[in-house]
Amino acid sequence: MVDRPVPYSSATNSHPQEITQRIREIPSMAIAFLSGLLMALTLAPAGFWVLGWVALAPLWALLRRTPRRIWAVIPLCAAWGVGYNGLAISWIVDLHPLTWMGLTNSVSLGVTAFAWTAIVFWGVVRVTCWGLLVALLWGWHATGTESLGCILNRWLGAIALWCALEVLWSYTPLDWTTLAITQSPHDLWILHLGQLSGPTAVSACLVAINGLVAEAWLHPQAGVRKPLVNLGLGILLVSHLVGLALFLQPVPQAPESELKIGIIQGNIPTRVKLFEDGVQRSFDAYIDGYEALVDQGADAVLTPEGSFPWAWVDTPKRQQNAFYQTIVSRGIPAWVGSFGLEDGHYRQTLFTISGDGEVYSRYNKVKLVPLGEYIPFESLLGEVIQRLSTLADSMRPGSLHQVVDSPVGRAIAAICYDSAFPQIFRNQAATGGEFILTASNNDPYGSAMMNQHHAQDVMRAIETSRYTLRATNTGFSGVVTPHGRTLWKSGFRTYEAHLATIYKQQTRTLYVQWGNWLTPFLLGVALIGWLRVKR
Repeated sequence: MVDRPVPYSSATNSHPQEITQRIREIPSMAIAFLSGLLMALTLAPAGFWVLGWVALAPLWALLRRTPRRIWAVIPLCAAWGVGYNGLAISWIVDLHPLTWMGLTNSVSLGVTAFAWTAIVFWGVVRVTCWGLLVALLWGWHATGTESLGCILNRWLGAIALWCALEVLWSYTPLDWTTLAITQSPHDLWILHLGQLSGPTAVSACLVAINGLVAEAWLHPQAGVRKPLVNLGLGILLVSHLVGLALFLQPVPQAPESELKIGIIQGNIPTRVKLFEDGVQRSFDAYIDGYEALVDQGADAVLTPEGSFPWAWVDTPKRQQNAFYQTIVSRGIPAWVGSFGLEDGHYRQTLFTISGDGEVYSRYNKVKLVPLGEYIPFESLLGEVIQRLSTLADSMRPGSLHQVVDSPVGRAIAAICYDSAFPQIFRNQAATGGEFILTASNNDPYGSAMMNQHHAQDVMRAIETSRYTLRATNTGFSGVVTPHGRTLWKSGFRTYEAHLATIYKQQTRTLYVQWGNWLTPFLLGVALIGWLRVKR
């Protein structure tokens, strides 16, 4: 029998072709990953904020060189997202060890690894959705015959979609690493664009410049590159000039609006304060700090989140609380971080207690920390997740629309993780909030997380044009002006009792009045451009 040659089939050759293609993708994915790492270096502890204007450009350029297959963008976007989010929130590893809560070392590692992976994954999903949507609507694939108009049409669509996804993510349980935070607290001029339309105005400028850098690099011909470069320089200049004009606006400081507010940083680790010795340390630290600040002339005193981490205000035990007794004795109001108890459920609460002992108002934390304060999808996955969680029961979140009145004026309140969600602050500013109070724990995290948290509050101060008072357990407490200047910042894991002078503000920024109007505007313009191309 004569052997016949096997007919050539693309299937027989597809395997080596796929291997070759995957090998070629490795350098591109490595570049995308390194690009994400560069973007993460803009945040604390590195703080190389200038990189924010160019660190997205390599990913953009790589996406423009992908094949026409839509799914080809996924590995590149995922690599960038892992690099950016993975390094930016690497401080989450400070959760370990949780052995003081009775967990074994391996379970503690599991909790920490699960938390880090979940946050990084959610950040990766956002940037991947962006890449896919741009590919679906405009197509990333570069062609040599593209006109300047086609390039700018895709560019505008990519900006609009990035902003839209940042807004969408701000209504999810996990959000921290918007592009805007890469500039905080350093580039105060550009951060003032937040007064116009919130943090997405800053993000829009960053995406715009990165996109133009990538497009100019991809199109060396003078007829295309020169207009792109000029447009980029123009946006960079005009955005900073607008920010400077807002930055130079005077802040009203009428004598009748002056407040002297005391801030106490207790510096009592959570692993200590939950036990008997820690309880007494808490009373000593906050009573001593309160009395010292009252002696200095404080109109009110602010304590951190969970200063007394048990339910006592909403119970008959309130009268027996030594700190409460001190408030009544001295007659000066205080904002006290503790656990609220409503409808049989615990809440993370900042109580406003007046000088006569009345619970004047309360603010319940809106954005609870998954696994730390509540069990996600409790009805479906409660038993499974609880094995990796330290919770015995889930807390309940507060309403997005809360009003926090006090004997010294209406406050804009937030607790810890709330600082990453600008709409919480805007809503309270729109209803008459005159100054910002943020109460946080920040233990057991290190200085990187604390600096990033401070950066979040700097943006919220600028967006609402309000003085901001930050009380944390272990650092960094601080005082921030409506223009984002830090007047005072506490030490790292130190005990502090600081008296700050601020001024109540009643002005309304464009962002407070109109909200995030820029994103729907950009989406509308991008849609018009898309429809014109599709005709």
